[in-house]
Amino acid sequence: MTVDYDGRSFVAVANSESGEVGDGTVFHYRQDGDLVWADYAGGDIRRGHLVATVDGQGCLDMRYHHVNQAGDLMTGVCRTTPEALPDGRLRLHETWRWTSGDRSAGTSVLEETGGK
Repeated sequence: MTVDYDGRSFVAVANSESGEVGDGTVFHYRQDGDLVWADYAGGDIRRGHLVATVDGQGCLDMRYHHVNQAGDLMTGVCRTTPEALPDGRLRLHETWRWTSGDRSAGTSVLEETGGK
């Protein structure tokens, strides 16, 4: 599936217990060729950024960092697989691992807030 992430926004609908993204966290994506990046904030996240490369199937190989409400600087890696929803929005299935803190791993699901 070819995916254009540019201008899309996403919110979390599910996350593992050790994840920090949740209700109120909004991701704003941009894309230039195979380079994808996003800013995110809200909920337990004061400010965060991610950078990724996208492959021909729309999957993202990502690195992220943010500062949470406790003031901790958190970093991690993530592999994201997109799913096209019947209404044209995207659902992102993420498998991630912290490279800071407790170094735990988990999964998240993000959904697009509006159609592209």
